[in-house]
Amino acid sequence: MHDPASTQHRSGGIPPLALETDVLLRELSHLHRTRHETFLYGSEEALHRHTLRTGQLEDEYLRRFPLRQVTAGRTRNGARAREAAARAEAHPE
Repeated sequence: MHDPASTQHRSGGIPPLALETDVLLRELSHLHRTRHETFLYGSEEALHRHTLRTGQLEDEYLRRFPLRQVTAGRTRNGARAREAAARAEAHPE
């Protein structure tokens, strides 16, 4: 029987479905920390693989946590409210 957790796939890692949640979160955190450096200095292949793996892990996270907490300030309405507050503070009546 094939164990997907024991095999490195073309994306460069264990299939996201096979990862324990704590490992999934750790891997996502690492990819998010290394994104900027990979974007600026990585080869096209490295950037492609980084993008692919990040997408795979993010998709798996969203599959597991479809009702994840969304901070109001990170929505379009929240951004508009911040902009309106900043304008009001910059130009008080």
